[in-house]
Amino acid sequence: MKFLFALLMAPVLGLTSVSAAWAEVQTQVIEYQHGDVILEGYLAYDDEIEGDRPGILIVHEWSGLGDYARSRAEELAALGYVAFAVDMYGQGIRPTTTEESAAQATIYRSDRQLMRDRVSAGLEVLLDQEMVDPERVAAIGYCFGGGTVLELARSGATIAGVVSFHGNLDTPDPSDAENIVAKVLVLHGADDPYVPAEQVEAFQTEMREAEVDWQMISYGGAVHSFTNPEAGDDLSQGSAYDEVADRRSWQAMHQFFNELF
Repeated sequence: MKFLFALLMAPVLGLTSVSAAWAEVQTQVIEYQHGDVILEGYLAYDDEIEGDRPGILIVHEWSGLGDYARSRAEELAALGYVAFAVDMYGQGIRPTTTEESAAQATIYRSDRQLMRDRVSAGLEVLLDQEMVDPERVAAIGYCFGGGTVLELARSGATIAGVVSFHGNLDTPDPSDAENIVAKVLVLHGADDPYVPAEQVEAFQTEMREAEVDWQMISYGGAVHSFTNPEAGDDLSQGSAYDEVADRRSWQAMHQFFNELF
């Protein structure tokens, strides 16, 4: 966990090194737009790698783009990917309370077309990076972000795959799954009270009926936000960190990417 702590503490100062030990990982804040809304995403890559490489889009939790999504971008960059953490909410919109987070997430969960369009704007930024091989691109997301990358897949985005970590699985129109061309991996806390069994069953039916190439792994004893150390350890709250599920889900993502790329 020392490496993750170092990543979480690394300053975001434009194009900088993460640390002396990981000097090849460069980071950059990128300003972009969706319509009239200014967004501020976070790019991470290894500048010692030559040639094109796979690109990974990262979608943050409902609290907005912060240290956690940025740290995951840096971890992926250290593994040789070009990672871009999108900004779903807009420049300067970073909720600090549960109420504020819920209000922002509801805007997009209530308007799935807006959600799809907003995340697609971030995907365009990733694809515009000259280091990225456009034939080798995937998207991952956490909680709200997990639901978002599934909506990106349902939009018919021509990417290789999507990975949802403890994300929402519901969608207003399950028939949209017929648009999916990406492979789908869902990493789920078996005891997640925010994604109940009924939602899991409906999602699986959706995937089967659309004949999607999908996988779902459920981690026993894990609840919502099981990959985020900042979620604490109180299972009764419905959100808590699970070190074992975190490690296993990250490994499952690696295996999935190895298959895709």
